[in-house]
Amino acid sequence: MLRSLSWRSFDFLLLGAVVLASAFGVAMIRSAIAGNEELLLYPTRQTYFVLVGLVVIFLLAGIDYRYWLSIHWPIYIVMMGFLISLSGLGQAAFGAQRWFQVGVLFLQPTEFAKIVIILILARYFEKSQFEPRDLKWLAKSLAWTWGLLIWILLQPNLSNVIVTMVIWFFMVWMNGIELKTLFWMGVTAVIGGTIAFPFLEDYQKQRVINFLFPDENASYGAIYNVQQALIAIGSGGLFGEGYGHGTQVQLRFMKVRHTDFIFSAISQEFGMVGAVLVIVTIGFIVWRCIRTAQKARDVSGSMIALGVATLLFFQGAANLAMNMNLIPVSGLPLPFFSYGGSGLMSLMVCVGLVESVAMRHKSMEF
Repeated sequence: MLRSLSWRSFDFLLLGAVVLASAFGVAMIRSAIAGNEELLLYPTRQTYFVLVGLVVIFLLAGIDYRYWLSIHWPIYIVMMGFLISLSGLGQAAFGAQRWFQVGVLFLQPTEFAKIVIILILARYFEKSQFEPRDLKWLAKSLAWTWGLLIWILLQPNLSNVIVTMVIWFFMVWMNGIELKTLFWMGVTAVIGGTIAFPFLEDYQKQRVINFLFPDENASYGAIYNVQQALIAIGSGGLFGEGYGHGTQVQLRFMKVRHTDFIFSAISQEFGMVGAVLVIVTIGFIVWRCIRTAQKARDVSGSMIALGVATLLFFQGAANLAMNMNLIPVSGLPLPFFSYGGSGLMSLMVCVGLVESVAMRHKSMEF
């Protein structure tokens, strides 16, 4: 009898934190839409996404994660096809081609492409674990990554390119990159970023310029929403203005408050206490993923859990920093809290893969 699939190894603490974050996210979306008739169905849709996502977690947990590694080529090619076809079939928004529209739903393949890259890199580092950590080894991992990433960059979707490169970097780091290689990577990144800046889209350059040189006299414009977010966070105090009573939220001064700036809405209505609880919840989820990576039975399992932990940590940190005007506006949602079907479902898939690794951390017994 195969005993390694015992559900006793299922990480119910991780699942509980995900359910808590997602449920609170639905509640905050309901408050953040502030009675906007065009957005009234969003909380219900998000609830459906949460319920379907929980089913996905259990389904993926029951499937050996190594199965997905064994069919990496079909997954890779199909995802590349989706990303390429965006240029002709995708729905444009905010100057970028990022969504497929299916009825009333918008599907964003980029969110799932990050998962595919994590799987591909996990398999690569498993297969190359005994190879020397030279430039050839590094270049192969970059080639796998940029095979998909180039199509995301062309949408253009620079924020998710950065997220994916951070995931790649930490996975490379954990697999023992040489210090001299790390140094030259840093030099190349600085030079490449300087050269690439003039070629960015106008709205991307404007975000950086507005962050570095804000017009403090502007009452409305490019920095308006950031100003409203700071007001919302600052006015929340210790315990907040109360659920459904945040002025910047309910009077609709703050835009995209149910997606990118939901942390500001939470901070205003639940104060510092609510904001800290959000940060602690995301931190707890990241910690459970890291714990799974430490206990994984092989390199590929460890890399999957580490990749997911890096994705959640960096995307969460970037969203919080954006809300507090510490970095330019990036458009990255807050994991599990922000509205978005594709984003939430991709995170549920990530959690399902981590649970699959956690359930198989011991040697198989027959």
